[in-house]
Amino acid sequence: MSSTGITWRALGSALFLVLGVVASQAGEPVTFCAYNLKNWLVMESPGGSKRPPQSKPDAEKQKVIEFLSEIQPDILGVCEIGTREDLQELQSRLKDAGMDLPHSEFNQGADVTRSLALLSRFPISARHHQGALPYQIGGETFFFQRGILDATVDIRPDFQVRFLGVHLKSKREVAEGDQALMRRNEAHLTRAHLDKIFSLQSRPNLVLYGDFNEYRNESSMDEIIGSRAQESYMLEIPVKDSHGLLWTHFWDVADVYSRLDYLFVSRNLRPLVDTKKSRIHTSADFDKASDHRPVVLNFEAPQASAGEGR
Repeated sequence: MSSTGITWRALGSALFLVLGVVASQAGEPVTFCAYNLKNWLVMESPGGSKRPPQSKPDAEKQKVIEFLSEIQPDILGVCEIGTREDLQELQSRLKDAGMDLPHSEFNQGADVTRSLALLSRFPISARHHQGALPYQIGGETFFFQRGILDATVDIRPDFQVRFLGVHLKSKREVAEGDQALMRRNEAHLTRAHLDKIFSLQSRPNLVLYGDFNEYRNESSMDEIIGSRAQESYMLEIPVKDSHGLLWTHFWDVADVYSRLDYLFVSRNLRPLVDTKKSRIHTSADFDKASDHRPVVLNFEAPQASAGEGR
């Protein structure tokens, strides 16, 4: 055999070994979805109607499941779920559709109607939920409406990700106080919780998600994101839909499309995020399920040899 043949055989063997090593070191892809479900709960009829309380229409619930079937989340964080029984219904419908997310977390703030919840294919090893945290406006005490859902998910025994879910005060005017100031205070409490996490844990893998009810240029968002000079700085994941559009919410009364739902990650998790697969889920009939669109984060759980984020 010629030396050229031997050389090519050697190169082929070497390439095979290299590819084998790369494949063996490839991490596990993980899909997270954040979704405001728009009142998956039982609520009183509007306008003082004497009709009995109404649940979210079944057709809307079916559409929610349809969209989630397209996304196939490993972990699902939701806003505007009602009770634990409502969460169990969602979990059961997902399982019937082939998505088994057996691990769950549930959190309420001062608003006992609309709650936060998390469903996961992976075990949940810790929870540090924040409920109706108090704050002051003009000498009057208010309380965090939905609180902060805080759950640590064990993607593997050696790799955990901590998920923080929020649903800040809506832009709807209320008699009891200034809605913008209420939201600003809830943002301040969210940043305080982030700072506490970073003070107790070095280089955590964090995902902060939810319906922030705020535009990107508002001071509430700046406070939540933090200072670039600090380790606790949260990096935004710039998701778009398949048309390159950024909006996540449609207010039909005013015919306004807005971006109110966001995804942020800690510095340590950012290199593992797949920005090409992270996205706003696109569907022409999104409003048949909710006034919000699902927001999707894809990241890769590294092999144990990476050794970070433990």
